[in-house]
Amino acid sequence: MLGGRLLHGGDYNPEQWLECPEVLEEDIRLMKEAGVNCVTLGVFSWSVLEPEEGVYNFDWLEERIDRLGEEDIQVVLATPSGAMPHWLTQKYPEVRQVFADGKRNLPGKRHNFCYTSPVMREKITALDRALSERFGRKENVILWHISNELGGNFGDSTCHCELCQEAFREWLKKKYGTLDNLNHAWWGRFWSHVYTDWSQIHSPAPHGECGMTGLALDWKRFSTEQISDFCTMEIEAVRTYSELPVTANFMDFFKGLDYQRMERDFDIISWDSYPFWHEKQDEVKPAVRAAANHSLMRALKKQPFLLMESTPSQVSWRDYNPLKRPGMHMLSSIQAVSHGSDSVQYFQWRKGRGSFEKFHGAVVDHLNGANTRTFHEVAEVGERLPGLTELLDKTINRPKAAVIFDWENWWAVEDTQGPRLDLDYVECVLSHYQAFWEAGIEADFIGMDADLDGYKLVSAPLNYMYKEGYAEKVRRFVESGGFYVTTYFSGVVDETDLCFTGHHPLEDVLGIMPEEIDAPSEEFANSFSYQGKEYPAMRICAVVHPKEGTEVLSVYDKDFYAGAPMVTRNGYGGGQAFFIAAESDISFLRAFYNDMFQSAGLKNALGIELPYGVTVTVRTPQGDCAGQNDKSLQMSGHCPAGSIVFVMNFRHEPVELTRIGEWTDAETKEKVSGILKLEKLSCRILTAGLPQR
Repeated sequence: MLGGRLLHGGDYNPEQWLECPEVLEEDIRLMKEAGVNCVTLGVFSWSVLEPEEGVYNFDWLEERIDRLGEEDIQVVLATPSGAMPHWLTQKYPEVRQVFADGKRNLPGKRHNFCYTSPVMREKITALDRALSERFGRKENVILWHISNELGGNFGDSTCHCELCQEAFREWLKKKYGTLDNLNHAWWGRFWSHVYTDWSQIHSPAPHGECGMTGLALDWKRFSTEQISDFCTMEIEAVRTYSELPVTANFMDFFKGLDYQRMERDFDIISWDSYPFWHEKQDEVKPAVRAAANHSLMRALKKQPFLLMESTPSQVSWRDYNPLKRPGMHMLSSIQAVSHGSDSVQYFQWRKGRGSFEKFHGAVVDHLNGANTRTFHEVAEVGERLPGLTELLDKTINRPKAAVIFDWENWWAVEDTQGPRLDLDYVECVLSHYQAFWEAGIEADFIGMDADLDGYKLVSAPLNYMYKEGYAEKVRRFVESGGFYVTTYFSGVVDETDLCFTGHHPLEDVLGIMPEEIDAPSEEFANSFSYQGKEYPAMRICAVVHPKEGTEVLSVYDKDFYAGAPMVTRNGYGGGQAFFIAAESDISFLRAFYNDMFQSAGLKNALGIELPYGVTVTVRTPQGDCAGQNDKSLQMSGHCPAGSIVFVMNFRHEPVELTRIGEWTDAETKEKVSGILKLEKLSCRILTAGLPQR
């Protein structure tokens, strides 16, 4: 646990108030009142830290760091590369990004810089080293925050300037060696697009090559590598005089960067969470998405992460921005902690008076200081977290299930032409994950490069691309006793987006032979029955044939492929593999996965069927006693001894759970026997009592 406690605080921008010392002193008083113990400084401070080229102004920052230290408030110190000062973009216009259409951006916005630019690299490296020398050994500075929301420009997250084109060509030379290899991987003979000189290669562009999917895939891979290289440069700079750990704030399912590649650059994973609470009365969809993001961030390193940003009230950048209803701020904050976060941090501490985010939620509003509902709810979180610090120290979530979510597959499946052009990989994965969430079964979100050992059930929806070695990994997993679920439009192409020929890479494991893929309109929607109930088959319907020994659990009802398998099960080695041939709805996925959970021996910590809108997560001790082998654990009820169980109600009404066994409320120390009452939008935290009988 960083700094020895659960962190509570967020982005603090004192540079906006340097002419108001009374405001800066009020900040300290209010932070203490709100239970703030950590703030992030310097995220967008370049123009104040270096008001002119080579002239550094650090005194204001040191005064703030020292004053915070006097009050036992720790600091996450950021490198300010997220937004450039105007003196830089005016003197060195080549640092500004070039869009895919060839136009160089004007000054302004965020992340409007070329990651390849030698000038940009030189200037930020010098500033980072100076920050490292001045602050890298400050007692209350605990973490380096590299840039901000990497790639998060208002548009394309990459630069297409000639420097980047040359870097891309060099990257391709290292990857493919020869143009013959590249032309084969990209299937260049189609439309006669064979490259005969490396200089002919250009990034995908709306007025140029935009239909070669292999090129598009490699450009996205290169962009991640180039931004990673830029981060590595910044990390080396801040470590010139400092040994502090480093992080970077990732974002909600951000398509522009492969976080599963980026994670190796950082010591600690952190991310910025902004669910769309109260879009509707039903909060399950945003709760599922937030839970999935938390699980993804935790699974990147299989260790606790940091919630680096969240809003204490509302955001300002959607068409409409509802306030958090009473209870939701506490619930959403504890939701992050329940999934493995060791912090609750906000954007931002105090609202700015002007510019783009002056109406974005903050702990301190423009008016009334501490006398606001938002401030009081933040203070309640600040009061609750210290009581959980010792309880949660050295704990982490250890799911027995995993969902395959892979960035390169995401890029490939949404860029392909057919069978549909409206495929939404994230929404597909989340629809499957919702069945896990509703059942209180935790799942890691992992890429195809991840190890499958230790999991009982792995779900791989819309797994269009198979990376090298992935099929063999799945084969070993199922052969060793695992349960594997996959769907239509999976195992279609290799990692260069070339279609497999001859047979499906997992034909023997799945026990099916694919033939056709239908993408019917609504008027041709199909249906099927599963366990006696009828469900829709829509949007994509794969026509497959069962191999000998494969059990057909359901068939299509209509059209020329009526009677063809819709759901299949195949035994392979000691495990089982399941195939879902068509997209269906959440009611089917609930029924299907409930059968999977039962077959795989997976139960939630309470061992009961949960009412809609209620879910359960578990943090267990790390170390030798927290491995993924149940035989090595002393069990108490349905979870390991020493577990901390979070029971969350995302409904706008109270609920009552029954037949839950014996527990202790971790905060009040009251015994909970048989019945657990949950207020609306609330979370109860339990420790294991006697095993359920």
